[in-house]
Amino acid sequence: MQKKSLFVVWLFSLLVIPALFAQPSPPLGAFKDGESFEFRVHYGIFNASYISLTLEEKVLDGRPVFHAQGYGKTTGLARWFFKVEDYYESYFDAQTGVPYYFIRNIYEGGYTKNIEMRFDHQTGFVAYNDKKKGQEKTLSFIPRSQDLISAFYYLRNFFPKTAIPVGDSFDIDMFFDQENYRFRLRYLGKEVLETPFGKIRCLKMSPSVQSGRVFDNDESVIVWVSDDLNRIPIKVQANIAVGSIEIDLERFRNIKHPFEIHLD
Repeated sequence: MQKKSLFVVWLFSLLVIPALFAQPSPPLGAFKDGESFEFRVHYGIFNASYISLTLEEKVLDGRPVFHAQGYGKTTGLARWFFKVEDYYESYFDAQTGVPYYFIRNIYEGGYTKNIEMRFDHQTGFVAYNDKKKGQEKTLSFIPRSQDLISAFYYLRNFFPKTAIPVGDSFDIDMFFDQENYRFRLRYLGKEVLETPFGKIRCLKMSPSVQSGRVFDNDESVIVWVSDDLNRIPIKVQANIAVGSIEIDLERFRNIKHPFEIHLD
């Protein structure tokens, strides 16, 4: 994988964690029109950035779709040292969850990228348009691959109901930066977290990440996902070479199912 900015690593960790549930299952209706989340990214006591996600029902090329938008930006002192404004969009099928149209428009400390991708699931090719460079190309992708944003919603909606053995790993196929990727996650068990919303029972897991300049080892990221029908990332902790970064759910609106509050 090509080197990405730390912000993209945060966003990716946040979105693909539900890939633990990549086994096909009937859709459970984990979300609905008007859902939104806001996450705070912080380094110790210092806020580093915010990430927001919104979801709307729309029609694209005559097909009912969900339109998801993700926006992230650095804030406070972090913005002075390294300004980030990342904007993502995905239009994915309202029934199957496969993506049709993906947009990535980012600014990261002077580095910019502005691309659009249109997926054709009948031919297995994606039309890749680099708007910054004025280049267009056609690339092949693995069937039913997800983009960076659609993966979050697809895997929330298709997780198995049966218990998952602790220590089991699962893979997910994604298409990102002109390439097919397969990511692996390991299930670590359940844990109850104290949150601003109350005690939430969570599924705890770790995605495999490449150790090196950013991460101490290949299991340096831990994620807690709500153990309910929403399957929302509640907390992400990434241990990096210079400390620990955390991502916490701060606000939510119009979720389809209430949080299951742990009372013990």
